[in-house]
Amino acid sequence: MHDIRAIRDNPAAFDAALARRGLAPVSEEILALDEARRARIHAAESAQAEQNRASKEVGAARGRGDAAEFERLRALVAEKKAEVAAMQAEARDLDAQLADRLMGLPNLPLEDVPDGTDEAGNVELRRRGTPRAFDFPPREHYEIAGVRPGMDFEAGAKLSGARFVVLSGAVARLHRALAQFMLDIHVTENGLTETWTPVLVRPEMMLGTGQLPKFGEDSYQTTNGWWLVPTAEVTLTNLVHGETVEEESLPRRMVAHTQCFRSEAGSAGRDTAGMLRQHQFEKVEMVSITHPDASRAELDRMTACAEGILDRLGLPYRTVVLCTGDMGFGARRTHDIEVWLPGQNCYREISSVSVCGDFQARRMNARFRPAGGGKPEFVHTLNGSGLAVGRTLIAVLENGQQADGSVRLPEALVPWLGGKTHLTAEGALA
Repeated sequence: MHDIRAIRDNPAAFDAALARRGLAPVSEEILALDEARRARIHAAESAQAEQNRASKEVGAARGRGDAAEFERLRALVAEKKAEVAAMQAEARDLDAQLADRLMGLPNLPLEDVPDGTDEAGNVELRRRGTPRAFDFPPREHYEIAGVRPGMDFEAGAKLSGARFVVLSGAVARLHRALAQFMLDIHVTENGLTETWTPVLVRPEMMLGTGQLPKFGEDSYQTTNGWWLVPTAEVTLTNLVHGETVEEESLPRRMVAHTQCFRSEAGSAGRDTAGMLRQHQFEKVEMVSITHPDASRAELDRMTACAEGILDRLGLPYRTVVLCTGDMGFGARRTHDIEVWLPGQNCYREISSVSVCGDFQARRMNARFRPAGGGKPEFVHTLNGSGLAVGRTLIAVLENGQQADGSVRLPEALVPWLGGKTHLTAEGALA
């Protein structure tokens, strides 16, 4: 959410920043709502003052025995009371309109974000690892012989419909090992605090991180009004919802492994084969709550944490900074990490790491108390995958596949797999 005072102070800069995202100017409309709201508040306060003065004079008129003045003042009090109520109601309505308008506007990009209208405008920061040269046509993950026994899309469809899968046996164990591997590295080496959170949240939590009100169709809501989280970003970030924390407690760095749920309403027909885009999936999510001065550096630190997982697994990848037209709603700058998938012969996103500034903090009313005293300030928030577990499974399977249908597994995973190094062509760990 945006600071109305910043829009008042420099409406041209606000419109210019939104224009970088391809949006038309809105400051005139917003400031008109703000002015009308403030005018109603001022009028209500003036009417309230008149009501208070008249109320005091009513008793005096009665004491003097001035019946006519008493009746006039009593009528005036009633009139002003009605005026105050009406203007307060109008002010509340205008305040709600202003809040809704501000809630629907995306975050403003940082100056170092490249301009562009879509993914073609993204800028590559670096590549690591060299895609393997295969002496046979590489298959997609679900076509590999050793994978097929443990990856059942028909069973998933029978249970739940399209874009669900049932994992079993060696593939299920490999999927679990990847999540444990990521968690352990992030906790023991990257200094993140392991956290376990619910996957059902109240609407105000989704509002706080920006999934509501604009993107409700992309998530699932239960019949009692709760929402299934699309990522643990929602729960981890909202742990400071409505809080004022001490500056000394920052940064707060957390990681959680959760089930995630997305309706994918805006992606009909895309990536329907295999596990790439599912309605239910797992992620290891990183969230940082920082001092405003530290958030940009924290973005680079979190990106390195996600990249480090891929480095250990020996998976080729590239890191790009998203342009203004491809960046998510709540982000000020985003680094996407794309892993090489030989079955598709391209790089695909496996992590997205974003700095949100105080955008989410304003929605959540999350602040910190400066160590040297002074007025509480809004914290800055960041989030990123570390990594998407299912997509990491896909990358491990496709990059390690052998001509006979077996899969050579990354050496880094061996301790998490009880010493097993291969997935056989028959679908067993060996």
